[in-house]
Amino acid sequence: MIALIQRVKKASVTVEDQIIGKINHGLLILLGVEQDDDEQKAIRLCEKVLGYRIFSDSDGKMNLNVNQAQGEVLVVSQFTLVADTQKGMRPSFTKGAKPEDANRLYQFFVEQCKKNIKTQTGQFAADMQVSLINDGPVTFWLQV
Repeated sequence: MIALIQRVKKASVTVEDQIIGKINHGLLILLGVEQDDDEQKAIRLCEKVLGYRIFSDSDGKMNLNVNQAQGEVLVVSQFTLVADTQKGMRPSFTKGAKPEDANRLYQFFVEQCKKNIKTQTGQFAADMQVSLINDGPVTFWLQV
C-alpha cells in the first residue's frame, strides 16, 4: 500500500463539476492499493501517515504530525501510484489490486483515518480533478 502525502494549505476534489471533498491546512493523501495489501497494511500505513512529523513547530522544525498541527486530511484513491514504470514507454498496472479489493481497502483506510482526524475523501474510480496548494512544497512517498 502506497501513500503519496502532500502538506497543503488547502486541497479539494471535484467530480462532475461538484466539489465532493475539501480541506484547509493538512494533508492530501493519494492512496494506491497493491495486490498483496490487506487491513493490517492499511492500519500500519494510516498510523504512519497520521504520525509522520512534517509540520513545523514553534522553532520552524518539522516536528509535528497532522493532528498536532490541528490539520485535516483529504484521501483520494490513485491507482497510478502502483504502476510499474521500469520497462518501455507505457506503465503496467499488474501490481494493482482488483478494483473491488482496492475499493474495500481504500474505504477501510478512510475509516481508520476518521477515527483519529477530520477526514474528507474523493470518490473511488471516478474521474476526479484534484486542486491543492502544496505548502513548502512538502511531499513524501510512504509505503508499507
